[in-house]
Amino acid sequence: MSDSLTFPETLAEAVRYFADPDKAFAFMTSLRWPDGKVCCPVCSCERTSFLKTRKVWKCSECKKQFSAKVGTIFEDSALGYDKWFPAFWMIVNAKNGISSCELARAIGVTQKSAWHMLHRIRLALQDGSIVKMSGHVEADETFIGARARSMNAKQKAKRQKVHGKGTGPVAMTAVQGLLERSTRDAVSRVKLKVLKTTKKAEVQKNVREYVLKGSEVSTDALKSYSGLEDEFVHGVVDHAIKYVEGNVHTNGLENFWSLLKRTIKGTYVCPAPFHLFRYLDEQAFRFNERKDDDQGRFLTGIAGIIGKGLRYAKLIGDDEETGGYLPA
Repeated sequence: MSDSLTFPETLAEAVRYFADPDKAFAFMTSLRWPDGKVCCPVCSCERTSFLKTRKVWKCSECKKQFSAKVGTIFEDSALGYDKWFPAFWMIVNAKNGISSCELARAIGVTQKSAWHMLHRIRLALQDGSIVKMSGHVEADETFIGARARSMNAKQKAKRQKVHGKGTGPVAMTAVQGLLERSTRDAVSRVKLKVLKTTKKAEVQKNVREYVLKGSEVSTDALKSYSGLEDEFVHGVVDHAIKYVEGNVHTNGLENFWSLLKRTIKGTYVCPAPFHLFRYLDEQAFRFNERKDDDQGRFLTGIAGIIGKGLRYAKLIGDDEETGGYLPA
């Protein structure tokens, strides 16, 4: 990794730092092969030669040429590191997110390119941890989207193919959140899942999958949570009567929902349900890393670029379960 004394701590410093092709390339190489051993992504052979003029390697075994971008979210992108790294810095440190139009103006690319970049970065921010939540966990749901009466006729007809006719929340998507409360050694963190329904089977499946058996779980009075007592210490607070009963409440998640909706309504306006999980990954990352500084969040997030990729054709492709919504 780059020298901590010279590595940027602010956005302005990051723009200047990664504008240097040599520094940006050295940083990318250290990310791609932290042990310093460059290996071919095709055959895993470590016998490679470096072509300095093009900054690519050639494998001595399969004769394939490859760059440091191969096998990362940057693969097949013609944009340089001088645009990718500042864009990454901006999104992980923007409390309320950054729109594709704003990013396009900031780094000098088209809105379409910026939109694709942002979704690739959100992929890198996905939390792939298998560590279960424990201690005291809050579980709650919210709905993201617009009501039918607020939509134009074209969008309303498209969404009604999936949700059915009516003037209610036909465009709204259910999201479940799990929040592990802070302790003396760690700050609170969240996990988010887009729901197909809020029925018992799906809601409880997520709780059982992500929360350690025997933990305390606080929920509202939604009947879908009834039955968690067999594996958890389940506390229920009825919001029709009160919001807190002793240590049982979901106020931590309610606070997070307000942050999430401020970001979506204020910056992204109305993400298509097809892409909503990507915006959830972005917001969950910033919340979970909120105690770190800008440099720390960048280094934590950028470590997730390896082994992931997102082609534009897949990004805008139809999906039967979501109605094939395309980006607005």
